[in-house]
Amino acid sequence: MPSSLPSARLPSARRCRLLAVPLVALALIVAGCSSGGGSVVTIVDDSGSSSRLRGTALAQPIDKPALNLIDTAGAPFDLRSRTAGKVTLLFFGYTHCPDVCPTTMADIAAALDTVPAPVRSQIATVFVSTDPERDTGDVLNRWLNQFDSSFIGVRGTLAQVRVQADALGIPMEDPVRQPSGIFTVTHGTQVMAFTLDDKARVVYLAGTQVADYAHDLPILVNTGKTT
Repeated sequence: MPSSLPSARLPSARRCRLLAVPLVALALIVAGCSSGGGSVVTIVDDSGSSSRLRGTALAQPIDKPALNLIDTAGAPFDLRSRTAGKVTLLFFGYTHCPDVCPTTMADIAAALDTVPAPVRSQIATVFVSTDPERDTGDVLNRWLNQFDSSFIGVRGTLAQVRVQADALGIPMEDPVRQPSGIFTVTHGTQVMAFTLDDKARVVYLAGTQVADYAHDLPILVNTGKTT
């Protein structure tokens, strides 16, 4: 889709190779991201886009989960209560990711900088670590603050995070240490957007442009409002 705003990119972020896989299923992206070597992203996208939003429409709405993990300070984290009254962008990834994760966070941050302040104030961005052993609270905080100080880092045990990812239909595998010493962490790379009624009806696939996020955010903050 043509865009008047460029997609933000970090100089050190390498792009994943993209492979289109035709399946009649919920739109998913799976990234096999390594912290020092090659990586692959597989896109499975058969759902199309909504008429107003530029994101990819889900066949069925998904309820916002509680998550019941911990924040970067080690305090219990309930997604529903901590993000009440806000559009919530939820992403599962890890800080050592060389490509999709930093690119996605940079693009969301750039989009937030372009929307009016009243819209920005109603957006919460939550990043759940799929590599919690290396992504300590301090590591998550430092990494997320590079993009936007409002971004929220969440972690738990690998088993706890996997349960939450599975419940949302987000693929996730355990980190694997390669013979070279490189860790490969395979995880879904879609950004789930929950509106004010705590429902996700749209996801943003890897490669979504800054202009597309910026276009959709004002619409999302007016979706699911009670009258």
